Amino acid sequence: MDVTLPGQPIVDQAGQTVGYIDVMRLCQGRLHVSGWALAEKLRLVFAGTETEVAPTLRREDVASALGLSDNVGFNLLLPATLDMLLNSAPPGLVVTPRPGHAQIHPISLPVRLPLRPRARLMATFLRDVTAAAPAIAGWMLTANPVFRKRVKARLRLDPPQPSGMIDPRFLPGTPARPDPDFAPHVDIVLPVYNAFDLLRDCLDRVERHTDLPWRLILIEDGSTDARVRPFLRDWAAGRDRVELLENPQNMGFISSVNRGLARAMQGDQPQTGPVVLLNSDALVPPGWAQRLVRPFRGAPDVATVTPMSNDAEIFSVPAICCRTMLAPGQGEAIDAVARRLTCEAHLPEAPTGVGFCMAMGRRWLAQVPELDTTFGRGYGEEVDWCQKVARRGGRHLALPGLFVEHRGGESFGSEEKHALVLHNNRIVSRRYPDYDRSVQNFIVTDPLLTARMGLGLAWAGSLDPARAVPVYLAHSMGGGADHWLEHRMAADLEEGRPSVVLRVGGMRRWQLELVTPQGRIVGQSDTVGQIRDLLAILPRRHLVYSCGVGDPDPVEIPEILLSLLREADRATILFHDYFPLSPSYTLLDKDGAYRGPVRPPRRDPAHSARRPDGRRVPLEDWQAVWAKFAARADLAVFSNSSALQVAAVWPDLKDRIHLRPHGLRHAVPRLNPPAADAPPVLAVLGNIGWQKGAGLVQSLARRRARDGRGPRLVLIGNIDPAFDLPDSITLHGSYMVSDLPHLVSQYGVTHWLIPSIWPETFCYTVHEALATGLPVLAFGLGAQGDAVRAASNGIEIPFDAEADLAQTVRRTFEQIQEIQNIRQGA
Repeated sequence: MDVTLPGQPIVDQAGQTVGYIDVMRLCQGRLHVSGWALAEKLRLVFAGTETEVAPTLRREDVASALGLSDNVGFNLLLPATLDMLLNSAPPGLVVTPRPGHAQIHPISLPVRLPLRPRARLMATFLRDVTAAAPAIAGWMLTANPVFRKRVKARLRLDPPQPSGMIDPRFLPGTPARPDPDFAPHVDIVLPVYNAFDLLRDCLDRVERHTDLPWRLILIEDGSTDARVRPFLRDWAAGRDRVELLENPQNMGFISSVNRGLARAMQGDQPQTGPVVLLNSDALVPPGWAQRLVRPFRGAPDVATVTPMSNDAEIFSVPAICCRTMLAPGQGEAIDAVARRLTCEAHLPEAPTGVGFCMAMGRRWLAQVPELDTTFGRGYGEEVDWCQKVARRGGRHLALPGLFVEHRGGESFGSEEKHALVLHNNRIVSRRYPDYDRSVQNFIVTDPLLTARMGLGLAWAGSLDPARAVPVYLAHSMGGGADHWLEHRMAADLEEGRPSVVLRVGGMRRWQLELVTPQGRIVGQSDTVGQIRDLLAILPRRHLVYSCGVGDPDPVEIPEILLSLLREADRATILFHDYFPLSPSYTLLDKDGAYRGPVRPPRRDPAHSARRPDGRRVPLEDWQAVWAKFAARADLAVFSNSSALQVAAVWPDLKDRIHLRPHGLRHAVPRLNPPAADAPPVLAVLGNIGWQKGAGLVQSLARRRARDGRGPRLVLIGNIDPAFDLPDSITLHGSYMVSDLPHLVSQYGVTHWLIPSIWPETFCYTVHEALATGLPVLAFGLGAQGDAVRAASNGIEIPFDAEADLAQTVRRTFEQIQEIQNIRQGA
């Protein structure tokens, strides 16, 4: 469904309009929010996901109307469905003002739809519910996450993944050997203006690394650096394959290129191969030339070929259209992987080439012999040439099999380059109105995704070859483990360290994510071999199991993880839950009760798994398979209780268990204690599902509704919709930690209740509640029990799996009140 919603102004606290949301549109499973803003950055938040950009897109209409800089536009994109928009909290836009400017309030983007789309949505929903009925029944009978995944897929409740499929044609293989029968002559046109510090390295690489017959045409363009021209004269002298053309005065980049192209096209030299336009800040690797020009062989319609680089717009690695600086040696390490991407029969077409290192077919140069001097000193002129050639039938190819380092902006300086780009892009847009759209389509579909992933992994591994790159196995369902992982990776990025995530439980079995400072590269696959081939690019890996719940065949995960390990690699299991110990990752039996550590013989069906082919995996086999991986890994637990659980199942691995308690993610305000005579109000804190005590909360609320006894109940958070609550409990909904002082005052909260009925591995919520200073009740099991026993304001509720837990809570609270009354009377 395609729904366009009205825009609105962005106003700061001083009442000034500093931007405008032009369009909010739901289309093809994505929420688009675009407009312009005088701001540092903008962050779109919706349904537990977020994305952030700086407003840098060109908006000539805004610039001309308001006299502003062109680069104030933004375009934000998040996965979304109409169901999500109608049934979730509205999307929010957080705008960070420019330094020294007034603050900007967060903006809510409510969704209001006319009746007709709502009626159509309801009809679609009823149809999907009918189709999902078998999976719904399976989930209700077994609580198996596989059925939940099927229900979500049938109802289209999974947010669409912003990623494409991994293309096996672009996976690393055996490097192609040079073809001795293919040796065309290439002319290399290299204009020079200043950039003296790079010049020697650039020329030396051309001379040493060019593996075809070649001629280098140097054009010295009146450099202001007095060292440049004498150096070039000395370097060219005695080199028969080098011609030096000296401009009598500075003519600009384009005129210099045109002079070199004209010389290359003259008939007194062999003309069997393409002409290569090369910048003086491009550093070519060994064996570059044959790889670059080989796509022209037998393909007369190929007009240009452009390699991958660290700074080459749509050909950039690791992140598309983002410049990444490289340390010495990184370029060669990345190109070593590029050599193995042998996919020349399926090279993607691009809307343009990029002139930092671009091979140009002579046939097409004969038709369009010059770059347009309208573009002044440079930038955009190769786009113009490529568009002219494309209109004549020429194709522009991307070459994943070659990586050329580009230290862009050296010739003109980065500030001057920015100004030139803005000016010349206007010319391109006027001449070729569809060009910008074709570039955006290329970015969205990214036919270079797999190659970009492979070369991005090579980049990550080359940052510090002695340091292992973390590879996290995680699920796609959100929750506490995912929040922890996102914080962990954000901390790594602050220190400039990338990481990799291998997710299960999504639309495809595997989702591979390379997390970089410039953003994420995301690809999906159903074939573990493809994942193995890509991860093999990393020279050293630290394989970290975070959570595998949701995978369709999780008993395979330990063996797959072992197959990804090399001898020098590290491995860690993080016990965010107990999935490695039991298919019931909360350790609850089928009836929802916890009955101690899960060790064989334990015949409760909750602790066995069913594989996709229907075969049962008993608890003994499950734990034995996971033990093989555990024996190779460090076992990280976050509470003393978790350490005891793991040691009870694998006593021989006790020495591998390491206690690493979490810290609170946010500062929690300390609250004043309630008045001694305040009426008791028991507040449940957090989002409550089955294992978190939803049934217990429901039972407490129903008993209070029935007999009027016990404290008033408030739920500050949300509850699983399967557990309907009576009016006797106040349901607040979502909250932020900073809201707690206001909420406690609003509802008169005197005590917190953490109703979780499983032995949690670590419980952020209980620590947040304890940090407020108010009394906190929790069962004496798991990490929540550890926490309340250790805190002066903690109150341990006796736990007995066979007891009426709601009655136990009421009895405990009544005892607390009796003690409090006695103290008041004394």
